[in-house]
Amino acid sequence: MGKVLFWIILIIAVLLIARIVARHNQNNLEDSGQPKQAKKRGAPPVEHAENMVRCAHCGIHMPRSEAVLSGGNTWCSAEHAKLGVRQ
Repeated sequence: MGKVLFWIILIIAVLLIARIVARHNQNNLEDSGQPKQAKKRGAPPVEHAENMVRCAHCGIHMPRSEAVLSGGNTWCSAEHAKLGVRQ
């Protein structure tokens, strides 16, 4: 049992030392002015933002490129444009 515990502790120590060395190397690369690799987490970068508009009938918001423009108002569909402004 003592030998198994020794090997487990030795493996954990080696992994811990490898992690410390990797962090140290990463910090040295950042300090030397070399560009960092892009992180692959989170949402992809937005290429361009688009204005949002509101349907005059139902109130839903959508991108301006998907809206129907008619009579000075924006609509989510041709059917809502025919129905007109909800009162």
